[in-house]
Amino acid sequence: MSKVSYYTAEGLKKLRDELNHLKDVERPKASQAIAEARDKGDLSENAEYDAAKEAQGLLEMKISKMEETLANARLIDESQLDTSKVLVLSTVKIKNQTNGMEMTYTLVAESEADLASGKISVNSPIGKGLLGKSVGEVAEIQVPNGVMKFDIIEITR
Repeated sequence: MSKVSYYTAEGLKKLRDELNHLKDVERPKASQAIAEARDKGDLSENAEYDAAKEAQGLLEMKISKMEETLANARLIDESQLDTSKVLVLSTVKIKNQTNGMEMTYTLVAESEADLASGKISVNSPIGKGLLGKSVGEVAEIQVPNGVMKFDIIEITR
């Protein structure tokens, strides 16, 4: 069973670019490494050849997985999203009830998550806890050291 993943236009382009790089640059490098190792003589005792074949197998597996991910990728149309509830691509301003700290996060697909730029995965504990909430609601999120409570202050796109 294949798993559908949702991407922004930027995230989908990044995924396609990475796949093209693997196919157009890395795959020929792997073939070249095998050819060079083969030229060095007896294949039964050639560790360099074995390593090159192993690297090629791992590369092909990675390419295959990325192709499957792309085949099941769906582009999110931001104009159709409802701003009354927290959904994928929502930018949510929340306030921690314990320490009063305010934070702003954008919920994105798992592959696009980047905490440094304020993008968290919808599959993360905080992301899951915020999904479906409206402004004014309290999100109770189970974390390893207990339950954190966040007030939903604002939802934007």
